[in-house]
Amino acid sequence: MPTDHHWITTPVTADLLRGALELERTAHGVLPHRLPARARAQCADPQLAMSESQPSGVRLVFRTRATAVELDTLPTKRVYVGAPPRPDGLYDLLVDGHPAGQGSVRGGNTLTLDMSTGSAETRPGPVGTVRFTGLPGGEKDVEIWLPHNETTELVALRTDAPVGPAPDRGRRVWLHHGSSISHGSDAASPTTTWPALAASLGGVELLNLSLGGGALLDPFTARAMRDTPADLISVKIGINLVNADLMRLRAFTPAVHGFLDTVRDGHPGTPLLVISPILCPVHEDTPGPSVPDFSAVKSGRLRFRAAGDPAERASGKLALGVIRDELARIVEQRAAEDPALHHLDGRELYGDADYRELPLPDELHPDAATHRRMGERFAGLAFGAGGCFAD
Repeated sequence: MPTDHHWITTPVTADLLRGALELERTAHGVLPHRLPARARAQCADPQLAMSESQPSGVRLVFRTRATAVELDTLPTKRVYVGAPPRPDGLYDLLVDGHPAGQGSVRGGNTLTLDMSTGSAETRPGPVGTVRFTGLPGGEKDVEIWLPHNETTELVALRTDAPVGPAPDRGRRVWLHHGSSISHGSDAASPTTTWPALAASLGGVELLNLSLGGGALLDPFTARAMRDTPADLISVKIGINLVNADLMRLRAFTPAVHGFLDTVRDGHPGTPLLVISPILCPVHEDTPGPSVPDFSAVKSGRLRFRAAGDPAERASGKLALGVIRDELARIVEQRAAEDPALHHLDGRELYGDADYRELPLPDELHPDAATHRRMGERFAGLAFGAGGCFAD
């Protein structure tokens, strides 16, 4: 461990960050955002604000000879009333692309959420430090992946040797948008969300615009994707529209077309993959909304149930089966004039047999083992030979 006077402090700037669309200057440092300010200004939903500020796929990337690295951050920890404490968010360290350590930051702000009343209260807390030592000597690429599910202000980066931006390795950029499943809910760590695993296996740079609870065909998200450089694009659509009971089939179809039209305005010939929902038995035939099962919360478990009625599909309410059929039809219709548009049934990533072996612990979100399976499957289907993202 170097002594204090050996530390070099390097400002955290955009050229050291990947996976964020914008950096906000705060009282403590900088806060990475995955939606730009113009998009955030068009929606006052606190769930969206929390989700887009959680740095799923955001990482510090730099070239250095340092053998010790410290990162000061101000995390915001979530506490759910009546539920067991959540573990601290994990920071994954990669050296030249290989896992080299993990750590957490204690303390930070606390956001207390009461799911029975919808109330939220924030209590300020102290800045903390994650420290990595014993890195190999010599020039190397260092990546620190920020906790995918914990809002993280970056305060200071310290190393025992100078730091510079990592060179561009010429890898293709994969821009992905989805729900909390793609955001990484219940994944083991930031590099083991299914999109992060798939990107690693596919040899591409991930830009993850997945938003827990926020994959709702919002026009401002489509415009953010339109304006973001990318070589490969995917959108995973469906489960949040059912969770929120947001729209009927009459609104869904033109909203999908409009979302894809907007993305295509900025990326006319880019491979674009539309992914329908993975299997979710509670919502296959039963519309939303999804509501917490408070009897389970009292026993220390968080579970969800479908509050809709299957008969309501006749009046246009959305269940996952309806959404899958309509997405397949929309893509087939559009692909006649857009050969770079592709479709993937989400049940190829997680289907009936997977549910029997690896059930969804809360009825909505896959666990860590399922994230790994989905990442490996997606890499094979999309990046493998004959896949729509094959190099």
